[in-house]
Amino acid sequence: MVFCLMGAHCVHAQSISEELEKGLGLSPVTQPSDNQANDSEEQATASQTLQDIVPSNTNSQQNLSEQIESLKQAMVNLNRDLFILEEDLLFPASTQVAVYLSMDVGEYFALDAVEIRINGKVKTHYLYTERQVNALYRGGVQRLYVGNVNQGEHELTAYFVGIGPEKREYKRAVSVQFSKHEDPVAVALNVIDSSQKQQPLFEAKVL
Repeated sequence: MVFCLMGAHCVHAQSISEELEKGLGLSPVTQPSDNQANDSEEQATASQTLQDIVPSNTNSQQNLSEQIESLKQAMVNLNRDLFILEEDLLFPASTQVAVYLSMDVGEYFALDAVEIRINGKVKTHYLYTERQVNALYRGGVQRLYVGNVNQGEHELTAYFVGIGPEKREYKRAVSVQFSKHEDPVAVALNVIDSSQKQQPLFEAKVL
């Protein structure tokens, strides 16, 4: 559209509109193109996808941790089964003999070492640390020896060495007879404080 004013000056209406917009600091509003709209949609989709991925990764880490723990437990069970199988092969029930040791509070005897003999032959000699002795005082039971003997009659002797009453070196021996048949044999060794006698007592019995 064209306006003609006095003096025959003609001004286009579009030019006037543009000048007014410049003077007022206005800028024309542009409609987003199809490409821009598509880009916005892709960005929103990507953002949503990222939000979906983060929880998924967290769940994957949890599942992985659970799988690792399951594998660890499976390895523990497998090692236990292999240990039992190995013992069954090395020490079959028909020849197996095992010796267990337990102790009382240790007021009259501090254990240093134990030696096990079967039919006069040394089978094991064990030296104790303070930590191990304390564990026995707290009620622990030690499997001191496991081995094989032929079927028949046998004698087991345990020799104890330590510090007895009045802080003197103390040595004692205790023996037990046992018969070996097809079943395994277990022998219990006990060190007990006797308040009446004020000295340690040593016992050996077949379980």
